[in-house]
Amino acid sequence: MSHTSSNATHAIERRRAIVTLAALGVVFGDIGTSPLYAFREAFIVADLEVSEATVLGVLSMIFWALLLVVTIKYLIFVMRADNRGEGGILALTALIMRKRDRSRRQGVLIAVGLFGTALLYGDGMITPAISVLSAVEGLEVAVPSLGPWVLVIAALILIALFTNQHRGTSALGALFGPIMVLWFSVLAVLGIIQIIEMPSVLAAINPAHAVGFAFDRPTFAFLALGGVFLVVTGSEALYADMGHFGTRPIRLGWFGLVFPALVLNYFGQGALLLADPTAIENPFYRLAPSWAVLPLVLLATMATVIASQALISGAYSLTSQAIQLGYLPRLRVDHTSPRHFGQIYVPTVNWILMVAAVALVFSFGSSSRLAAAYGVGVATDMVITALLLFVVMRSRWQWSLARAAILIGAFLVVDLVFFGANITKIPAGGWFPLVIGVIGFTLMATWKRGTELKHARFDAGKLPVERFVASIADHPQQRVSGTGVYLFARSGETPPTLLTNLRHHEVLHETVVLVSVQVAGHPRVQAARRADVESLGQGFYKVDLHFGFVQEQDVPTALGDIVHPEFGFDASQATYFLGIERILASEFPGMALWREHLFAFLHQNAASASRFFRLPVDQVVEVGIQLEI
Repeated sequence: MSHTSSNATHAIERRRAIVTLAALGVVFGDIGTSPLYAFREAFIVADLEVSEATVLGVLSMIFWALLLVVTIKYLIFVMRADNRGEGGILALTALIMRKRDRSRRQGVLIAVGLFGTALLYGDGMITPAISVLSAVEGLEVAVPSLGPWVLVIAALILIALFTNQHRGTSALGALFGPIMVLWFSVLAVLGIIQIIEMPSVLAAINPAHAVGFAFDRPTFAFLALGGVFLVVTGSEALYADMGHFGTRPIRLGWFGLVFPALVLNYFGQGALLLADPTAIENPFYRLAPSWAVLPLVLLATMATVIASQALISGAYSLTSQAIQLGYLPRLRVDHTSPRHFGQIYVPTVNWILMVAAVALVFSFGSSSRLAAAYGVGVATDMVITALLLFVVMRSRWQWSLARAAILIGAFLVVDLVFFGANITKIPAGGWFPLVIGVIGFTLMATWKRGTELKHARFDAGKLPVERFVASIADHPQQRVSGTGVYLFARSGETPPTLLTNLRHHEVLHETVVLVSVQVAGHPRVQAARRADVESLGQGFYKVDLHFGFVQEQDVPTALGDIVHPEFGFDASQATYFLGIERILASEFPGMALWREHLFAFLHQNAASASRFFRLPVDQVVEVGIQLEI
């Protein structure tokens, strides 16, 4: 091997190690902090007594849940269903939307995908609350006198976390990976110490213990699955974050460190219970010697903050994708890093998550009670992911019906068992993520339908741009220097703002650019394919700008990058005309009146289009338009 190729190989390996380390700091935060509460909850939710049969049975279910759900379902199969590198349930839904047919069946699948997306917001509220609270509860073990202050301390940590989101994660990102490596290493060491004392616990690897527990005590085993499920609740995060890191680093991190560390820690907790059944009150912190509990609390708190950060950042990304795909109104989206596009901050979402997380801490009062609310939304999402994956297998991978049905059927058996076990949590708090899901789905479906109705109203009075330009040729108007840029969603139609401006001022710019922004069903569009330009004559140009659903829609930059023999764009000489529609609910058929009022409210409170499209505010003219739907 040559010296050059050897250096290139080392560079690739070094980069892969760095990316894997970064993935450890972001991707595995949720699933990696589950040992704080998951094993304990399996016993509490089912009111199980601690015995050899129950400990080995629960441990066996945990081991095989990690193997079947995380390893086989998500890392081997689900992560193959990427939308040009992007993952997550919304990207998977967009993958289905890329099909040309718009059948009723596809509409149902998209609606199901949207509901699953909405459920993730409930997860984004509960995860920071339960993770931070479960870590801080270790103070009750380390410093019992601080017990009454646990809720306040957890709330203050959450407030500090959310109020600093606008700073971005660049500064902390370099620390996330090493801290999580230390966290997983500590998990493994604590587990190994107890396993050495009670090696018989390793027998739980045999699935016969899970099966025997299920047959001997079916009711208790079924209820215990509600707690066991908490060990796999970060699976959707693995899939959602694949666009940031790729599949290989995530798989390397899982098999090389995370999976072994989690198994060792869960088995260590089981070994501890076999030796001391009273440790069920908090088996995680009881793994550590008394002198190490306080440092462990601090490390656990850092790990849970990192886990919370991953969910919060995911909620921002989810919101940005939903806006780009037309399922949410424009919201203010700030980019917190000049080098990393994916690091964004959405203030509206941030404050909603903060208020909800703090309220959950005080209303539920403990991580054990919060665990009752946690899992229902994620279990539902796992079922939805399996169903959407079946469609992708059939329509895009061209799998046979039998092959796809057998594999997805096996996944659904596990998913539906977990779903059923979590349904029992609804009265105790599991209703919360479902309510958030219904609210989120209603908002997204209403915005999408309202936007369609708005466009239909515009279509009723549409004027093809070719006819308008021809009329200008027949009846020349006074022209002024500069460029008038008119943004309108309907490509090929004359923008109402142009008609209104001409009617009132009887003047046109020397160059008129009619811009339509189109969002593709895939994450990114190459700069070379960004713009389609058509000269219409009389100084008019029709420009269609294409963006992926994770890309910033910077219209001035996109126009300035256009290379065309006739079209030349001078940003300093441009005036941007935006239509500001005032939506009025009416008796026109389309949506229920209450949904029309909701759409009008959302439309009125949407972020400024000039900010969203990155337009210079001193070059924008807003034209008011009143529209009934």
